[in-house]
Amino acid sequence: MPTDTSASATRDSTSITGEQILRVGPVNPTVAQALQEEFGTLILPDSPTEQENLLTTHGEHIRVAVCSGRFGVDTQLMQQLPNLEAIINFGVGYDATDVHQAHERSIKISNTPDVLNDCVADTALGLYLSTLRGLGSAERFVRRGSWIPGQNFPLATRASGKKVGILGLGRIGQAIATRLEAFGCEIHYHNRSEKPGVNYEYHHSATELAAATDVLIVAAAGGPQSAKLVNTEVLNAVGPQGFIINIARGSVIDEPALVHALTSGGIAGAGLDVFEKEPTIPTELLDLENVVLLPHLGSGTRETRADMASLTLDNLRQYLANGTLVTPI
Repeated sequence: MPTDTSASATRDSTSITGEQILRVGPVNPTVAQALQEEFGTLILPDSPTEQENLLTTHGEHIRVAVCSGRFGVDTQLMQQLPNLEAIINFGVGYDATDVHQAHERSIKISNTPDVLNDCVADTALGLYLSTLRGLGSAERFVRRGSWIPGQNFPLATRASGKKVGILGLGRIGQAIATRLEAFGCEIHYHNRSEKPGVNYEYHHSATELAAATDVLIVAAAGGPQSAKLVNTEVLNAVGPQGFIINIARGSVIDEPALVHALTSGGIAGAGLDVFEKEPTIPTELLDLENVVLLPHLGSGTRETRADMASLTLDNLRQYLANGTLVTPI
């Protein structure tokens, strides 16, 4: 009978020490402080040469990695950690981590779901209102003194009563839908499969959803399966009177196609909290008044970040105690 050599099967029964825990990339300050003071963990350096030196010395001993959604454990790094057992992820998204390899090696992964749902949904609602009503542009209009001579600000688009398509009706998508119902909006959605017990109208593709609605809100999970899900075909379906809001991942939208749609009048406007190559933003978007640009602040409140940090550390502590995770993916 073949021997199971997966991480779960070979998990060392001895206690995990700080030198067997690796922090990958910048993390939340509270988490970073705890990793240093409570656990004494290793930190993956920025320099490739220093990274190689650390991994040569410690790579085979690392059993736990702690990272953020932006800086995950990618394919190459995971291959250099042959005894990795668990990845503790700060954030709900984990597409920066090689989930396929982790699954093959039975490496456990945790994230921080639910605690950020409300703040991300609030951000989506803010983008929705700012984009359709031109609130950011209107504020700039006042600040640059254009209102003083009596010049009128251009008319915007009504935000209430719209047909809104939610692309990805997970926890966050549902929270967004609930908020928009209060504005009298008619909610439609697309998932990989229809959700039982949901009264919103289901559409079998992103293109079909975009064609049936006035505003497309992207709330799908990131990763290879959703990469460029919103492509030229979908953007054409959004149309010159339609809007798109993205609070998911920049990778979900074909960014060059989006830039073309916005600069050519293919769609009416967009509200974007995420981008394909953050923090780099396409320069073509910077001067457009019909685009609202945010610096990936969806969950960026003191309260939510504190909850996320607490859940991240709870996952780490529980794994060190008994090999299980509070919120495994």
